[in-house]
Amino acid sequence: MSSDKSLRDHLVALLRGGSAHLKFEDAVKGLPVALRGKRPKGAGHSPWEILEHLRIAQSDILEFSRDAKHVSPAWPAGYWPASPAPPNAGAWAKSVRAFSADLEAMCELAANPAIDLYARIPQGDGQTVLREILLVADHNAYHIGALVQIRRLLGAWA
Repeated sequence: MSSDKSLRDHLVALLRGGSAHLKFEDAVKGLPVALRGKRPKGAGHSPWEILEHLRIAQSDILEFSRDAKHVSPAWPAGYWPASPAPPNAGAWAKSVRAFSADLEAMCELAANPAIDLYARIPQGDGQTVLREILLVADHNAYHIGALVQIRRLLGAWA
């Protein structure tokens, strides 16, 4: 196996989770609807806020990596939902689907041998696709861990 293919395989595995990282789908699975907008005592965010932050940030990094015309949301307000609770009954599932689709798109970017992982992103300040892939993996792992902690505080994690 070439070192480039090996690196790409490792990046995809890191993005998808498993091994030392919890998978996204396991972190969101089975959370009761009534708890999705609750901020437990001592926590700054609800499960909904963490989910939406994950979705928005990952989408932004993905689009920055592949679209020179992409405009990022305003920091920090544009990276968090306006309310601790989902706005409607379907919002949670919609956000989970969007996150998962963008995660798969990031995996496809990482796996694509036509993408130079080390080339500077033209619209950036020296960032590379490799750096953005690692940023997504790191950011997701951090906030998925936070989501699990919030679920524990809410009594919704076995």
